[in-house]
Amino acid sequence: MDRTEFVITTAIILFVAFCLGWFANWLVHRFTRVSQADMDQLELMSQELHEAEETRDQAITYLQQREAELTNQLAQTEAELAAAMEGLRDARHEAEEMRVYVERMNAN
Repeated sequence: MDRTEFVITTAIILFVAFCLGWFANWLVHRFTRVSQADMDQLELMSQELHEAEETRDQAITYLQQREAELTNQLAQTEAELAAAMEGLRDARHEAEEMRVYVERMNAN
């Protein structure tokens, strides 16, 4: 085989390898191509995820507000309870003083 035949043979082999590579690339892209239906479904899922995140954020905000309201209400209730207990303590003390006074008056 002389030099010209060797160059032609090498060129043919390289051209065939190129064609096989191009064909393999085309097949891979043909079978892995994303269809419009898949893209639409991904877009829909994206929108639903966004809406779910917004709903979650709104729920968290509502719960934080409600927790603050309930904490405030609890603090007010505890203050009222403390005032009522103090009033009851004073009333019992006055009742005890009145009882002692009445017993002294009856004893005289």
